Amino acid sequence: MIIGSIKENLSLEKRVSITPETAKNIINLGLKICIEKDYATHIGLEDSEYKNVGVEIKSSSKEVFNHCDLLLKVNCPSDEEIINLKEKTILIGMLNPSKNKDKFREIIKKNINIFSLELLPRITRAQSMDVLSSQSNLAGYRSVVDSIFEFEKAIPMMMTAAGTVPAAKVLVIGAGVAGLQAIATAKRLGAIVSATDVRTASREQVESLGGKFLTVEQSENLETEGGYAKEASEDFKKKQAEMMKDALKKMT
Repeated sequence: MIIGSIKENLSLEKRVSITPETAKNIINLGLKICIEKDYATHIGLEDSEYKNVGVEIKSSSKEVFNHCDLLLKVNCPSDEEIINLKEKTILIGMLNPSKNKDKFREIIKKNINIFSLELLPRITRAQSMDVLSSQSNLAGYRSVVDSIFEFEKAIPMMMTAAGTVPAAKVLVIGAGVAGLQAIATAKRLGAIVSATDVRTASREQVESLGGKFLTVEQSENLETEGGYAKEASEDFKKKQAEMMKDALKKMT
């Protein structure tokens, strides 16, 4: 089997599906790989690095389409790319079927087998294929970095001869994968961190990272059997809004 991958639309996506390291692992399984020329130069990975591990470089995306049996993409193919896809190709990526219904209809017409990785069940056996948690971690980290850039002040408490600068106060709303990473990042930078989540089970996780957990006293269970948050009642939302209002006053 030949696995292929082409360049993404760089105005929307900087990630790539295959790195030299992952290419080496795939080739060691007995598979072949071909990629489009200048596939990952925008992130500092030259074609020569791919060639060194046995990847074949094609001069255009159309050439990749013609040779591969399985296409790896980060995002859903464009209309033009769908036209060039061979029939019965396997397509794997984060394809967002709810947003790309029309594209999916065209893809299915070509008897293409589709695997949208963000829909993969998040179970222990599939942890190595979880494409959501890693991105949520990065989003949580980046949200703090960007917020601090906008804040334009020192984050940790600083005691100087000229006086003391108090530590910044950070409030994180939601303590899922992204929220927990945001808490950890803000705490490492020296901030006083508070966080809130409708799931009372997240209290222990927030406090283990050094954050203060803010919650609304409730009788309703807002956590599904799978550990995810579910829709709250209007009464709970009003209480939560009041709690957030009071918390934000203390942040200033």
